[in-house]
Amino acid sequence: MSNYDKLCEKWRQEFLQMDVEDLMKKLSELKIENDCLVLWHFGRKLGVRLEDGEIFPLKDTRPVENGTKMNIYNLFYYAKETAFFRNQWVPFRNVRGAGPFTPAFEAHVLQPFAQTFSGKTEILRAAAEKLGGEPVRQGDAGYILKAFDCIPMQFLFWDGDEEFPAQSNILFDYSVTDYIHVESTVSLAVQGVTSLIEAADVERKGHMFTLE
Repeated sequence: MSNYDKLCEKWRQEFLQMDVEDLMKKLSELKIENDCLVLWHFGRKLGVRLEDGEIFPLKDTRPVENGTKMNIYNLFYYAKETAFFRNQWVPFRNVRGAGPFTPAFEAHVLQPFAQTFSGKTEILRAAAEKLGGEPVRQGDAGYILKAFDCIPMQFLFWDGDEEFPAQSNILFDYSVTDYIHVESTVSLAVQGVTSLIEAADVERKGHMFTLE
């Protein structure tokens, strides 16, 4: 068992101590189906079994990565009852408490995102729409994707040309740290880019943080 496996197990045990009714009051997106809490994560329907806290897919057979499990457990733990969507979009560097992580975020999330989809704008658009993305006017391809219903994110892409390489950005609502720990915003971004890459069926380029 890796350290990440042990951490996920710790958080699974933490979930078992949580009050489900309180969780559902804080997070109105949560539904109960067949003794599971159900929620959507970047277009993927996932279940959290009430009996043992295990997280599993409900519409596919792909294993749920440790990073995704941690995102869900941390959402449950850190979401505040007073949290609300502010419609105040900010880049990662302006997320509360994210400043020290910005250089790594740019190098290992934004750069691989841009490099992977360089010359593939239409493929990126199709992938975002496949995930239920809502188009925005920024970028050559810009879409709002929902990490969770309460945490929408903007994934923005500008293709390169002879003078400049492709560029990307990811915007968060300023409320994001009212819902989840600041360090989890990195894994949310990684999961979003990974979901786009998988939906596009293209090869990832650059060195990106992993979810395991």
